[in-house]
Amino acid sequence: QVQLVESGGGLVQAGGALRLSCAASGSIFRFNVMAWYRQAPGKQRELVASINSVGTTNYADSVKGRFTISRDNAKNTVYLQMNSLKPEDTAAYYCNLRFPPTSGGSWGQGTQVTVSS
Repeated sequence: QVQLVESGGGLVQAGGALRLSCAASGSIFRFNVMAWYRQAPGKQRELVASINSVGTTNYADSVKGRFTISRDNAKNTVYLQMNSLKPEDTAAYYCNLRFPPTSGGSWGQGTQVTVSS
């Protein structure tokens, strides 16, 4: 069992910045992938960024150059630094942790990010 707790969402003006955090606890294997997804109203959940245990990252094209994902393995915590935020970044952001090669994994409860124009 893995538990994920997100924090750091909020309301920000366009061009501003926010930092999301997600702390994992429970039975966590050494090699894992932590990721951030987001879901806007009426849209499907989409991958924002992911990072594995050795620091390999992957980003959605829409956030490249603006968002940075990082992790602290000692704390089992993943971060998402979001800069130059746009109204289209408005969504509920969810943390995910999975153990390759399995898919799915565990999800956090979500944190709302709202960017005003």
